[in-house]
Amino acid sequence: MVSKNEVKYIQSLYQKKNRMEAGLFVVEGPKLVEELLQSGFEVKTVYATADWCKAHPKVVTIEVTADDLAKLSHHQTPNQVLAVAVQQVQNGLPTLKDNVTLVLDGIQDPGNLGTIIRIADWFGIRQIVATDDTVELYNPKVIQSTMGSFLRVKVWYSDVAKLLSESTVPVYGALLNGTNVFQHPAVKEGLLVIGNESKGIRENIMPRITHAITIPRIGEAESLNAAVATGILLSHMIPQ
Repeated sequence: MVSKNEVKYIQSLYQKKNRMEAGLFVVEGPKLVEELLQSGFEVKTVYATADWCKAHPKVVTIEVTADDLAKLSHHQTPNQVLAVAVQQVQNGLPTLKDNVTLVLDGIQDPGNLGTIIRIADWFGIRQIVATDDTVELYNPKVIQSTMGSFLRVKVWYSDVAKLLSESTVPVYGALLNGTNVFQHPAVKEGLLVIGNESKGIRENIMPRITHAITIPRIGEAESLNAAVATGILLSHMIPQ
């Protein structure tokens, strides 16, 4: 049985301010927790039901009932196990040379960020740089949406305009007017900027883009979801 203090503490980690102060985050569900335990992340505590504990006898856990897990969980239907882990904060900047790097300009929706991280992982992209006003990586909805890809894709929060102005590799931008991505040659190095869901790429970043890329519209839709657009662009820009 978990104490009221434990429940209160785990619940507090669903708030950004408390996560940042503690340097911790919560991961839920068998798949994500099992991948987490095999990663380089430090895991502080694992709370699990009896069935999960029996299936993972080598993992040090605090056994809880389904009712206790429901008190700890952020999900409507908790699933067997919940872990508290230490955040990994990326310092400095990634190596841009010989890499394709995603740059996110003010992505606000946690599901979008999580899906973009998952898409990056699918296409073998290991680094993302985001503006400071992009949604936080360790938001529970972001973590869940990545389906474990946050363990393999590193995210830096930085002054993107400065990064782009100093870049020695091409800077591609997802814009309405640009080169048709279906006809664009594969990209082996460069930065691909994805703009905010409703406002697009902000004005101070626009001058830094050296190559405008567009997904040609055939129908009448006004715009594409940021994560969907990222997937389409990468499917044509990344060498097969």
